Amino acid sequence: MEESLGVLLVERGLRFRGLTPEGEKALEWAQHVITDYDGLQQSLAQMRTGLGGQLRIGAIPVTLPVVSLLTVPFTAKHQHVRTTIRSLPSVEIQRGMEDISLDVGVTYLDNEPLVRVRRLRLFTERYILITKRRRLRKKCETISWAEAATFPLCLLTPDMQNRRILDMHFREAGAKVQALVETNSMITLWSHLRFGDSATVVPHTFLLLVDRLDEFAAIPLVEPAASHAVGVVAVTRAFLDFAGKANLNSEITRRFHQLGLVGVHWPND
Repeated sequence: MEESLGVLLVERGLRFRGLTPEGEKALEWAQHVITDYDGLQQSLAQMRTGLGGQLRIGAIPVTLPVVSLLTVPFTAKHQHVRTTIRSLPSVEIQRGMEDISLDVGVTYLDNEPLVRVRRLRLFTERYILITKRRRLRKKCETISWAEAATFPLCLLTPDMQNRRILDMHFREAGAKVQALVETNSMITLWSHLRFGDSATVVPHTFLLLVDRLDEFAAIPLVEPAASHAVGVVAVTRAFLDFAGKANLNSEITRRFHQLGLVGVHWPND
């Protein structure tokens, strides 16, 4: 390979010392070549018997309520595919895409850089305050970020990209937020709302996990109006093509209507 490429790939000595920077780059490209070759084999096998193999998905925690809207119909169509879904921070998803330990990532598209991957926008994420109704001084259809910051909040931890997005919008509103409870688990967040006296700011898709609001109010956040693109990044073509046929914005809205959440809407929608 060194003769063919015209560069040194290995640092030589009495023992193996490691790869040169050129060697590291060659290894990176070799991993992608192997992945493409595996994809070719899967594609040929699919032509004979249908899609099979292992699908490894990394998803940021706030997208987990939505991921099943893709994986349930995908696995129903491709019953020979074994799917593993891991909850990961966005930086670990990027790392997993680079070292080929993940086939698909579900993450934000418009914040941290994503390179050498295919990208597909899935839906637009917006934000709501969830609090117990008795905490509200008056009935309101929207609430400002500055006012939301005055509630006792349970939020995701600062290493999560969603939390960094929320902090950015709180700062834009001139508000400084100090969470009483921080967690990297959406289940833990919900349990503090359910059994405690906390409120939270979460993506609107969080409501897909809630059967009924009952004692809770879910209020869209404005001033500023905020939204971010969530999508799929992939090194495998089959799942990306499947996701491209889904209209998740419409599907999320349809499910909101099924759950009776028709009152949760943003101005000018």
